[in-house]
Amino acid sequence: MREQGDANCTPGALFVNGRAAGYTLEPRRDQSQGKPFCIPAGTYPVTLEFSNHFQECTPHVNNVPGFSEIEIHRGNSAPDTRGCLLVGETEARDWVGQSKVAFDELMKTIGILQPDGSWRLYDPEGCEILYEDPVPTVIGSDGKSYPVDDPKIPG
Repeated sequence: MREQGDANCTPGALFVNGRAAGYTLEPRRDQSQGKPFCIPAGTYPVTLEFSNHFQECTPHVNNVPGFSEIEIHRGNSAPDTRGCLLVGETEARDWVGQSKVAFDELMKTIGILQPDGSWRLYDPEGCEILYEDPVPTVIGSDGKSYPVDDPKIPG
């Protein structure tokens, strides 16, 4: 479940196979400045893949229209997102806390650590994560997100 967010980032909550799995922080909603911005609301399949950037296995969010290489990783604030999703145990404005704890729990929720240090999904069919917007929104001509029923949406 996402909150409205601000010019810096989009806070929300992560659900794995229907169960709450922590708070999230994503890039901003505003698309007028180009990427990075948050991924569209939806349900997406996740795979566990090696991250060249982090040099470890991370959950990768797949089949996101217009996006590639979206990872869920550790971090606390908007600059840490690097265009991806952060997960945390606690939240505050533009912040998720205890990210290492939340990431480790997420990995245990969706995968099994192998003797060689790699991970595999519990369910060979995969798992899904869910991102929902609390209020249906549209993007105005100014590139900002507005509630669908807002009479001031720029055309």
